[in-house]
Amino acid sequence: MQLLKTHCHPDIDTLEGKSIFTRLATRSIVLRDQFILLMYTTRYEDYSLPGGGLDAGEDKVAGMIRELTEETGAQRIRNVKPFGIYEEYRPWYKPDYDIQHMISYCYTCEVDEVLGPSKLESYEIKNGMRAVWIDIHQAIKHNHKTMASSDKKGMSIERETFLLTLIASKITDSRTNI
Repeated sequence: MQLLKTHCHPDIDTLEGKSIFTRLATRSIVLRDQFILLMYTTRYEDYSLPGGGLDAGEDKVAGMIRELTEETGAQRIRNVKPFGIYEEYRPWYKPDYDIQHMISYCYTCEVDEVLGPSKLESYEIKNGMRAVWIDIHQAIKHNHKTMASSDKKGMSIERETFLLTLIASKITDSRTNI
């Protein structure tokens, strides 16, 4: 799978001499024309791709399908294809490690338009997460506004906005090549 970007959080000045743990995750890209299936999180005031961490030894596609189903209630997930990898180094605020190395495997897929019930984790419910179909350009604009003006933004908004912008450009490219 193609590496899309490696990002190092601005609070990290060096990786040398740091204790680092790696977390593998998946992200789902579900498009319907210019609309995309995203998670809106009230706590962070942002839109993000459905996804999350892989369980130990879990197959990447199986994990992507599990996360997409749990978070959005997506039904009949099909036509799964690799999109790319987003790699990031983020500060870790627990005493066991200094830095988290997150590797997000992104996949495109199709789902039924009508979503079933989600099975959000307690912290996701507490953070006000919900699945929404939204115009991708509106989501990008919203995330840029949050990045510029909100003190609530989380560490993942840069990743999510980069990926959404890349996805939107590929939508535009595919339409001009028809």
